[in-house]
Amino acid sequence: MRREAEVSRATGETRVRVLARLEGEGRLEGSTGIKFLDHILGLLAYHSLADLSVSAEWDLKHHGVEDLAICLGEAIGRALGGREGLARFGFAVVPMDEALAEASVDLVRRAHANIRIGLMGSRVEDMASEDIDHFLQSLAQSIPAVIHVNVRYGVNDHHRVEAAVKALALALRSAWSPDPRRRGPPSSKGVI
Repeated sequence: MRREAEVSRATGETRVRVLARLEGEGRLEGSTGIKFLDHILGLLAYHSLADLSVSAEWDLKHHGVEDLAICLGEAIGRALGGREGLARFGFAVVPMDEALAEASVDLVRRAHANIRIGLMGSRVEDMASEDIDHFLQSLAQSIPAVIHVNVRYGVNDHHRVEAAVKALALALRSAWSPDPRRRGPPSSKGVI
């Protein structure tokens, strides 16, 4: 099975392209120009075992972060196809030194995000803290999926984000994994 999709978005502010291959090796190709966002994408790819390829140009970082999340979410959503035969649900709890994060995913075609990372500073490395939350919100909206991410505790913002992204990556990987016993949509309604 080869589940992959490529999505491009060109506006007056941005030009973004994302290729997502769900059965990959956990590789990230390309760069956004924001080092911490590249770090987030690298962690997401590595721990979900998806291959991601990105190219991005933008005027303002906020516009670029949002459009990148939209393209990534749409690429994942398209790669999932009809979402038949999937586990559908995934969850993970991940420590990163003193921080502990949990993530839960439902690949139902409804968009909802509850993101509680609890960042204390206005920036993490070279990225605005509010853009990190916005990236995860936009990703969930664009898949679409129900995604809950909660960092239970941690005193270092970098560690809080790393734990959150790793937990999300593992939850996504679990949710989009094929369930060999499942025939058709993973819903008692018969449609997802």
